[in-house]
Amino acid sequence: MVEAAPGTSSEQLIVRPIGRIHSPFEEPAGTPVQSSMATGVCGTVEIFPDYEEGLRDLEGFERIWLLYWLHQAPPARLTVIPFLDDRKHGVFATRAPCRPNPLGLSCVKLIEMKGNVLVIEGVDILDNTPLLDIKPYYPRFDVFPVNRSGWFDEVPPGDRLADDRFNRRGPGGT
Repeated sequence: MVEAAPGTSSEQLIVRPIGRIHSPFEEPAGTPVQSSMATGVCGTVEIFPDYEEGLRDLEGFERIWLLYWLHQAPPARLTVIPFLDDRKHGVFATRAPCRPNPLGLSCVKLIEMKGNVLVIEGVDILDNTPLLDIKPYYPRFDVFPVNRSGWFDEVPPGDRLADDRFNRRGPGGT
């Protein structure tokens, strides 16, 4: 819901969680930096009862997108040293959590549905994270061949876990 005329400096959006994401991770350090690096890491998504009807037909999808609020993100920064590099980049050229609007996006595997609870795999999300939306993953819409991936092209492959550079309690990053 918009509280002011679009385009004005006082524009505000009201976003309400539709559920909570539960995972084995209590803090950012040690959490996989992306869902593709979290193979075998399971968790659950609890959908609030008012939204349970919206899960209809979701069980037919192997993967789903979760859009969530990065509730433990540090204050926004416009330049950061991201997890996969040791050089500064603009925050919009990274997936760092310290964004002007701390939104997270993960593509996870849907293992099973139990009423209003989704069992998922590929969890790179902190426990008790507010869930904002779910969308089905559909390769026809979600896979694009690309020829360049910016500074990520220089990053060696391999699994990575987050360190404490984006810990709200410490300065981390720059």
